[in-house]
Amino acid sequence: MSTADPRETPAPRKDRANGKPEDLVAATRCTNCGSTHLTRDYERAEVVCDECGLVLEESMIDQGPEWRSFDHEQGEKRARTGAPTTLTMHDKGLTTEIGWRNRDPFGKSIPTRNRAQLYRLRKWQRRIRVSSATERNLSFALAELDRIASGLGLPRNVRETAAIIYRKAVNRNLIRGRSIEGVVAASLYGSCRQCNVPRTLDEIASKSHIARKEIGRTYRFMTRELQLKLLPTKPQDYIQRFCSELKLKGEIQTRANEILKLATEHELTSGRGPTGVAAAAIYIASVQAGERRTQRDVAEVAGVTEVTIRNRYKELTDKLQLRVML
Repeated sequence: MSTADPRETPAPRKDRANGKPEDLVAATRCTNCGSTHLTRDYERAEVVCDECGLVLEESMIDQGPEWRSFDHEQGEKRARTGAPTTLTMHDKGLTTEIGWRNRDPFGKSIPTRNRAQLYRLRKWQRRIRVSSATERNLSFALAELDRIASGLGLPRNVRETAAIIYRKAVNRNLIRGRSIEGVVAASLYGSCRQCNVPRTLDEIASKSHIARKEIGRTYRFMTRELQLKLLPTKPQDYIQRFCSELKLKGEIQTRANEILKLATEHELTSGRGPTGVAAAAIYIASVQAGERRTQRDVAEVAGVTEVTIRNRYKELTDKLQLRVML
């Protein structure tokens, strides 16, 4: 009788709280005592309350794979599923694609006499993926969306949200009479505001090659037609990004947020551009902390003029009575 490899014995899952071979479940509550201290026992397939011992669930289904892997390469080989679906592709990533490498499934090079046939297969595969005008529109628009988002360094959730907004605009026939690039840029701008990753219209326009005025006009039209409920951006939303680009310490970021909090209480932020107020707060905080950045450096990062920073600076220092040693 062969003995099992001890390396393949699955280690019991540890609970961070008590070190038991169980995993903490904080999303449910005990129906008997109301406690939230529940543990999931994977060996017995039960959910048990730590306080009264009541078994809340039994015969649980393990949602994980039935195979085990001990490194990333082994996991890639044993996985039998593809990439997750995404709305940033016109077909949601559900269709197959013939790879560009001229190799068969065993890794061997394909003979030269068969490569012409493989080239024709790739060509027809690209054609059948786009079978209608709507799919052709989505294919071009989502590729443009990915290009702009990559240039701005936006995360995946912003791109997915922008794709949802654009698909809604296509379904409502809001694209007619407007450029695809303009609608894509407006969707991305609205997505940034919805996901609390604000970017200014100037930043979107610089990467999309569409005028700032056209993006703003299209954005206002889409928010009205699609009834997008978006809150106005606040100066606090820009502090972290501006401080990071200026390579300032965390204490300066904290001080700038405190200044903006006082400015909000004194109603000094209403009716003023959020980027200008944020830039002035960062400039004041950097001077007070002895890590001064020039008004020109802050203005270039914030995308405003030095005159705007000086005006906001005078308002904040006068109304809040801030002591700044220049």
